[in-house]
Amino acid sequence: MAAFTVLGGSGFIGSSLVRQLQSQRFSCWSPRRDENVLNRPLGHAIYCIGLTADFRGRPWDTARAHVVRLLEILEKGDFTSLLYLSTTRVYEGGESAGEEDPLYLHPSKPDALYNISKLMGESLCLSSGRADVRIARLSNVYGGDFSADSFLSYIVRDAVAQGKVILQSAMTSEKDYVHIDDVVRLLPQISLSGRHRLYNIASGVNTTNRALMEVIQRVTACAVEVADGAERTVFPTICIDRIRDEFGFVPLRILDGLGDMITEYRRRAGGP
Repeated sequence: MAAFTVLGGSGFIGSSLVRQLQSQRFSCWSPRRDENVLNRPLGHAIYCIGLTADFRGRPWDTARAHVVRLLEILEKGDFTSLLYLSTTRVYEGGESAGEEDPLYLHPSKPDALYNISKLMGESLCLSSGRADVRIARLSNVYGGDFSADSFLSYIVRDAVAQGKVILQSAMTSEKDYVHIDDVVRLLPQISLSGRHRLYNIASGVNTTNRALMEVIQRVTACAVEVADGAERTVFPTICIDRIRDEFGFVPLRILDGLGDMITEYRRRAGGP
């Protein structure tokens, strides 16, 4: 049975991945944040260390998480394979979003540090000269993480707890969402048998704010407002042909699972 090390196992994706691996009876080590990982074999390492919504106010921590820690492990770590979790945000501004498509970056944009640091991590992986180093670009991951400041968690919390959602982006804004269960099922498969160096993990379908809010309003009867000056943000549709062809991937649809997500939040919050 293969042994895994989940780096960043205390976060939303990392902790969900640890539970998935344990349920499949894999040997799995999830080191503490300050624990030395260079003094023992790591087996199949999955690098989940990273910042999410709070990266804008923590530029140094963002660079350390996405680049510096990774560099140490690539240079000195004893691993059988390493899978680095990146982001499909890197396709922002492009016309297409396939793994081999060119990327466009603007360092002066507010969110640029996140994308650039992730791409620096990717470049280190691809330039390391080490075999079995792969990259997974994750779309907007959703599931049972209601403590995060992600867009979906925020609108579900406000819809249930406040009875009102104020959107900071236009109703016609759209992006891709992928369920955490889909993500943690795929990551071990890519680690153990992936034929490519780079994979998109996404649903392959963009969903508009309007479609999300129609479901949320139907389930919660909340009010919805759009903030003055809210802009329309649209990401290119992410190509998932590679994971479909190689792993037979069939994604969960967010509009089918959103009601269950709201029910889960109500249960945790102690509501009806």
